[in-house]
Amino acid sequence: MTRVFNRMTATLPPIAVRAEGISIWDSTGKAYMDACGGAAVSCLGHSHPKVVEAMDRQVRKLDYVHPGFFSGEPAEHLADLLMEDAPKGMTHAYFVSGGSEAMEAALKMTRQYFLEIGQAKRTRFISRRQSYHGNTLGALAVGGNLARREPYAPMLMDVSLIAPCFAYRFKRDDETEEQYGLRVADELEAEILRLGPETVAGFTAETVVGATTGCVPPVKGYFKRIREICDRYGVLMILDEVMSGMGRTGTMHAIEQEGVAPDLMTIAKGLGGGLQAIGAVLVAQKVHDPITKGSGLFMHGHTYMAHPVACAAGLAVVKTIKEEGLVERVRVQGAKLRRRMEARFGNHAHVGDVRGRGLFQAIEIVEDRSTKEAFDPKLAMHERIKQECMARGLLAYPMPGTIDGRRGNHMILAPPYIVTDEQIDTIVERLGDSVDAALAGVDR
Repeated sequence: MTRVFNRMTATLPPIAVRAEGISIWDSTGKAYMDACGGAAVSCLGHSHPKVVEAMDRQVRKLDYVHPGFFSGEPAEHLADLLMEDAPKGMTHAYFVSGGSEAMEAALKMTRQYFLEIGQAKRTRFISRRQSYHGNTLGALAVGGNLARREPYAPMLMDVSLIAPCFAYRFKRDDETEEQYGLRVADELEAEILRLGPETVAGFTAETVVGATTGCVPPVKGYFKRIREICDRYGVLMILDEVMSGMGRTGTMHAIEQEGVAPDLMTIAKGLGGGLQAIGAVLVAQKVHDPITKGSGLFMHGHTYMAHPVACAAGLAVVKTIKEEGLVERVRVQGAKLRRRMEARFGNHAHVGDVRGRGLFQAIEIVEDRSTKEAFDPKLAMHERIKQECMARGLLAYPMPGTIDGRRGNHMILAPPYIVTDEQIDTIVERLGDSVDAALAGVDR
């Protein structure tokens, strides 16, 4: 019996009582190796002492101020630090409490930018199928996660959805990856022209797609073409790095690997490392200045935006990532994780693809490797594998609907940046055993 309205209402989850490093313990004393960081959140591991100490100092000094009256030193210092590695042209950070709030703010910021520069007809957004940008109504509207959109569809604003950049599933045999990337990127231009360029405000995309399709990286040249199209028609490019940012893919920001910069970019999860709820919108000067020089007021806000303790935690997380060289460590350990996954699953009859970047990797589960045919959704293979993982003391992130929102299953691994070689071996071994056990329990 519980009075907590849990997300999974039909079953009672274990009660977590303690966490440290890569491990979480429940109330029975069972330990779980957290190989997904919850949802790619715990980038430094749990209860990192430097971050805990920073939070303790801040809450004793200044716990809360309303953003309508004050800024705070942690927010100022964190914004300065983030700008050191921000994509070219970005000059400011707008702090909120998580990824969904960040995307809501980015959408409103886009709309206000066009009002300030006298282009009030620009109200339309274009996004991609099989994407995810958050659960608030605006963020859900620009997302392409069918299962999460469907119940609320009548409440969502009208958003155009174009093809994802998902080579494993949708690249034709007669085209190279680069040709494929240009083909699907050109859908953006076609949709802008269909809607009328004077009506389109922004295009949203995850740099490396997270939960909905499982760590799908863009093909070479895709985002360069997207940037060209956005510039050609005056559309703002809004990137979502809530899951893939802050070092997770082997660079501080995933878009660094694509050689372009967005106009707005959302970050969260790894920004606070799970020790505090924090997210941010990184804002280009071209967007910030018209609002500042125009009305001088961004018509949006939250009670807990730029919260001093949350910003102190974020500051400690980013300092730790930089001072301890953890982005480079992600590249090294990510390569080791990928090698172990390919060795274990590369020829597995029911793993169609091993993909990802850095410490952000996934496997796609299929019924037939040669045809890429997915299992019947009724089997809920992702959930079966999750339960087998938990039985073995492993936490891996499960998702259905990989292909089109209904068909397909994948499992994500996103361990903390401090993960050791031995822990990587254990993670892959337990995941492999869990996949095999789940498959053995299915009557096919």
